[in-house]
Amino acid sequence: MENETVLEIKHLKKSFGDHEVLKDINMTVNKGEVISIIGSSGSGKSTMLRSINLLETPTDGEIIYKGQNVLQKGYNLAEYRTHMGMVFQSFNLFANLTAFQNVVVGQTTVLKRGKAEAEKIAMENLEKVGMTAFGKAKPSQLSGGQMQRVAIARALSMNPDVLLFDEPTSALDPEMVGEVLKTMRELAESGLTMVIVTHEMQFAREVSDRVIFMDQGVIAEQGSPEQLFANPKEARTREFLSRYLN
Repeated sequence: MENETVLEIKHLKKSFGDHEVLKDINMTVNKGEVISIIGSSGSGKSTMLRSINLLETPTDGEIIYKGQNVLQKGYNLAEYRTHMGMVFQSFNLFANLTAFQNVVVGQTTVLKRGKAEAEKIAMENLEKVGMTAFGKAKPSQLSGGQMQRVAIARALSMNPDVLLFDEPTSALDPEMVGEVLKTMRELAESGLTMVIVTHEMQFAREVSDRVIFMDQGVIAEQGSPEQLFANPKEARTREFLSRYLN
C-alpha cells in the first residue's frame, strides 16, 4: 500500500455546550486503508465521523485534505463534502425515488454529471452491491439490508476519496447484517479508502488494516487488528474487548 495520506486530523475537538465529546483527536487516513473505529456507546465515535465530513462543525483543530485545512474560513465545504462519502445508520434514502433514482440524483445535482453518465455509474454500483434487480423498487419495498446496499451504491457513485460508514448495520435485523458486511468486505478488498464506525468486532478484526479504540472522547489505543484484539496495551481496551469477545 502506498502511504499517500488522504486526510490528516489534528487536535480535533468537539463540544456540545459544556460537554466535550471529542478531546484532542489526532489521526491520519491513508489511501486504500480500511480503518475501523470501535468503542462503547457515547465514546465519541459517531461524532468523530460526523466531524470528518463536517455534518458536525468541530470546535477546534484541523482537518487537512490535499494539504489544506478545510476548517479555514473561505474553504469550499460543499466541494470537500463531495469527496467524503457517507453511509448512515438509517439509510437516508429518498422515499419517493426508486433505488436507481436514489443512486443517480446526487450525481446529477451535486456533481453536475450528465444523465447518461450518471445512470451508467449508478448501474455499475448497484451491480457492485448486488442490487441490480431492485433498481425500480422504492425504499418501502426493500428490506433494511437492501436499503443499506442501495445507500452504499449511492455513496460510491459520488466517487469519494474516503467512504465513511456510521454503524451501517446497527439498524438492521440480524439476518440482514451479513449481506451488508459482505458488500463492505468486497469494497475493502477492492482498495477503497474506508473509515467504519462499527460494533461488529469480527468484521473489524478481519477487514481492517487498522483499528482505533475510542474511549471518553479520545483515541485510547490504535493498531493492527492482530495487535489490538490479541494483545491490547490499555486496560480499558482489554475491558471493552472482554465484554465483546466472550
